[in-house]
Amino acid sequence: MAVHAQRPSSSPPLLELRDAKKRFGGVRALRGANLTISAPGVVHGLIGENGSGKSTLLGILSGQLSLNEGQLLIDGEPVSFRTPAGALERGIAMVSQETALAMHLTVAENIFLGHRAVKRASGIDWAATESRAAGVLERLALEIEPGRLAGELAPDQQQMVEIARALSMDARILILDEPTSSLTDDEVGSLFRAVRGVRAAGVSVVFVSHRLGEMFAIVDELTVLRDGLTAATGPISDFDVDGVIDAMVGSSGARRDLVARDGADRERAPALEVRGLRVAGAAATVDLDVADGEIVGIAGLVGAGRSELLEAIFGVRAIEAGDVRIRGASRGAPTPREAIAAGVGYLPPDRKVQGLVLRRSVRENITMAMTSSAGRLRSPRDPACDVAVATVMERMQIRASSPDVAVATLSGGNQQKVALGKWIAAGSRVLLLDEPTRGVDVNSKADIHELLRAAADDGVALLVSSSDNPELLELCDRILVMFRGSVVASVAAADASEAVLGRYAGGHL
Repeated sequence: MAVHAQRPSSSPPLLELRDAKKRFGGVRALRGANLTISAPGVVHGLIGENGSGKSTLLGILSGQLSLNEGQLLIDGEPVSFRTPAGALERGIAMVSQETALAMHLTVAENIFLGHRAVKRASGIDWAATESRAAGVLERLALEIEPGRLAGELAPDQQQMVEIARALSMDARILILDEPTSSLTDDEVGSLFRAVRGVRAAGVSVVFVSHRLGEMFAIVDELTVLRDGLTAATGPISDFDVDGVIDAMVGSSGARRDLVARDGADRERAPALEVRGLRVAGAAATVDLDVADGEIVGIAGLVGAGRSELLEAIFGVRAIEAGDVRIRGASRGAPTPREAIAAGVGYLPPDRKVQGLVLRRSVRENITMAMTSSAGRLRSPRDPACDVAVATVMERMQIRASSPDVAVATLSGGNQQKVALGKWIAAGSRVLLLDEPTRGVDVNSKADIHELLRAAADDGVALLVSSSDNPELLELCDRILVMFRGSVVASVAAADASEAVLGRYAGGHL
């Protein structure tokens, strides 16, 4: 159990955010949230589901966003930041989830980038700068050469350099936003040692993670956000796993009453089998089956390996071991062309970059997959293509003035339908779908769900990865939960709830 720092009863908290409210147009991201860091040298955890308001709250603390209503105090004194530089001046530094290092520069250059490089008349004194950088790294007990290029470092070492940069700015409060999302267990242990060293030096840390085990391992205090409000807060000793999950989802772990689709419990032959699949760079192997007419969901946090798994099955990511079988036929390490030929379709998470050619027409995008095996480019004006395009546009209710308009002119929901529709046109019997309703409106989401259910009723096997657990609960027959590259649970729809998925996704089995 973490030991928390104490403060004299007469001293104000190090930081207080009171009744914070923030709107973006008509959307209320924060509706009266509170967060208190009791004293210097405290690790304060912040947790909540996607959309709970965590990112907005961090933006306010770090000076990237301003409050509409509410108050921010440091040492009991009200403050207001207009820019991140203003937050830095008051000792608040943030290390974002995405690495913000200049990979072609050295560790020392990154630590002092934009400030405090040791200067002399002829320019920067690089020897003195590296010596000062070494001193900062020593505070974190890091054995990293200041003259080494940042791009040569492991992911956890890059995180450490960002923390070192924050400490070089005399940070009193260090914000770590999902720092472990892309780290291995050993790398997480290394990061935690650095956090404990920072805490021992009197620097407070706001530690953000979805992983419950990490919270109980490292934090002293915890704040749980739900729907833009503080659902619970206090010393970590006041919480247990079930209490945190209850506060996050607001359901006391209650199960949803779900009705299985017609035929969802029938015995069916496997359409997709994955055996001992290990993706390049991952330590874990994955086994799974998806039957004809079955919708299987994949839940898991960012970095759990959901997207990498689908990419490997489709052949766009290298695999180190294992086998992919389509209707019993072994594909080994497939290529996308082989996957398509075997009747596999893949909907990537970013339709604009990976799923569509925006400058091309609706017609051309819908027919891309069905003509991929042709020896030469087949004209989308082919009669068979015309029939397929008309059928898909009608079936999927794609709103476009003509099949010949550029996909870029369509709404997000209609673009997503086109990205999915090309696999329907190709007659794919196994669909790999990564975030199938990301960035679409409510009506389009309902339309896509209806289409996916209809495809399953027609015997198509669907493997659906989503960061939206309610979507998986609504759509799927069963849900696989991934944690650090491995499938750790398979939950039937009737036994699933947000609380159950949250527990497994956080590593609590």
